[in-house]
Amino acid sequence: MTLDFNFYLFALPAVMFAGISKGGFGSAAAFAATPFLALILSPGQAVGLMLPLLMVMDVTALKLFWRKWDMRVSAILILGAVPGIVIGALLYGVADPAVFKLMIGLVAVGFVAWQLAKARHWIKPPKRELGTGAGLAWGGVTGLTSFISHAGGPPAAVYLLSKRLDKTTYQATSVVVFWAINAMKVVPYSMVGIFTKESMIADLTLVPVAVLGVFAGVWMHHRVPEKLFFGLTYVFLVITGGKLIWEALAG
Repeated sequence: MTLDFNFYLFALPAVMFAGISKGGFGSAAAFAATPFLALILSPGQAVGLMLPLLMVMDVTALKLFWRKWDMRVSAILILGAVPGIVIGALLYGVADPAVFKLMIGLVAVGFVAWQLAKARHWIKPPKRELGTGAGLAWGGVTGLTSFISHAGGPPAAVYLLSKRLDKTTYQATSVVVFWAINAMKVVPYSMVGIFTKESMIADLTLVPVAVLGVFAGVWMHHRVPEKLFFGLTYVFLVITGGKLIWEALAG
């Protein structure tokens, strides 16, 4: 990782975008920063760079929703995420980097497909509340996809939506779940060598951008239509995800 003009040409908008998503649009699209960075960095470098910045954003959001979450629902997803994170770490240790580039690309395109299917009501919330076993299973998928590309939102949402939580409780529960999952990823990321001296230095220079992005998101929340924001996000994810898939398969 070289902290040159080309790096910041990609990193600055990626981090700003993640902050805007966290601050004003429910954070669901924040992971789009990872596939964008993976266009110029290795998959490990991309996720390693973003994790500390996402954690800064998580702490900010956690204060806003302090103790408004459903503790039992949170605990089930967090506990279930542990084996998913472990599997992600094991895969990272043995898989070729191109495999992770392919997985990030597939997650990006899959996220768009999932959102569009949900918008068209092809995917509906479960009619009955999902039990503990299902919650642990979806937590596992959440942990795995979060480890790969910080994209645990959709699998976590399947379980959360079945609980019919009110808006504030849903958001608070989501915040505490991903705060905990991101914190749990620090040790395995360190063990497999995802964090580097260069990524830590880069994070220090990008923290102000992350914070600025959160405030910009709050400001944009009442001024930019949500459909426009997510519409542009989906186009962006299809392009970047498609490019990553092509590069991985071509390589």
